[in-house]
Amino acid sequence: MVWSLKVFSGVVAGVAVALALASAQGHAQAQPAAPAWPSKSLTLTVPYAAGGFADTRMRLLARKLSDKLGQPVVVENKGGAGGVIGTAAVARAAPDGYTLGSGNLAPLAVNPSLMKKMPYDPAKDLAPVILIENSPLVLSVANTLPVKNVEELIALAKKDPGKLTFGSSGIGGAHHLSGEMFREDAHIDIVHVPYKGGAPASTDLMAGHLSMMFEMGYAAMPSIQAGKIRPIAVTSLKRLEILPDVPTMSESGVPGFESFNWQGIVVPAGTPAPIIARLNVALNEILKDPDVVKAIADTGSQVAGGTPEDFGKFIQTEREKWSRVIQAANISAE
Repeated sequence: MVWSLKVFSGVVAGVAVALALASAQGHAQAQPAAPAWPSKSLTLTVPYAAGGFADTRMRLLARKLSDKLGQPVVVENKGGAGGVIGTAAVARAAPDGYTLGSGNLAPLAVNPSLMKKMPYDPAKDLAPVILIENSPLVLSVANTLPVKNVEELIALAKKDPGKLTFGSSGIGGAHHLSGEMFREDAHIDIVHVPYKGGAPASTDLMAGHLSMMFEMGYAAMPSIQAGKIRPIAVTSLKRLEILPDVPTMSESGVPGFESFNWQGIVVPAGTPAPIIARLNVALNEILKDPDVVKAIADTGSQVAGGTPEDFGKFIQTEREKWSRVIQAANISAE
């Protein structure tokens, strides 16, 4: 059979195209697509000891998040240095979406102003995912103190400057800083007494060795219900469901007073935006779960939620607020 040059050239071109397609297909098969996230278990680092408030809440979220993502979410406790050690570990982790961290008030918003040296920069080394909850504090006074409300407490403090005391779980915590902000906003002279933990401070408040104390709702409620201390205000802008008859600080003559212990979820900076977005969606859904809503409300806390950008702005606002308080009171952890 005699082929014309034109026909022959067409056959050769067709064979070349077929070989090229086959080669491309073979190359594609030899280079499998990246596995979908998540393809293995995740670690959620809590920068505090096991059994505490932050740990309990994060373990509940970890179980719910595991169901949402289809992979185990393992809680790892790395306590120490006011949350710095565990938070630093998250900041140093690979930004691949498999390391999450419990982002809290002290390591993200307080310690940068309280400590001269930090092993991480919260604004540069960590990316916000979501604010989980705000935990207002309850201002209670000893039953031996002759006051029934904040107005009377301020009047007594002004009558006897330097005689009233407020306890805390240690320097730089929410208990301490709330007391310092109260001192500054109310223009009173009260004395800070730091303890090694909230429990011994609470015990001394019940015994009348302290005048007052700002406590987390879940910690204060047993003593309040037993009638061993007298709650006179809460530090949120709205009253708490568990203490509906107790006014806010703003209602009590200290306008704009707002103080929280809070926690959210952060990841190492550089974590892909689609992963952060998926985590945010999943956690917002979890925060609507009746079990989670009840668990948060039962501890006197308030469900938060929102976008990563919302959480980032919140952290910055908190950092600026507590920096002013720390500088005004000349507080240092060193």
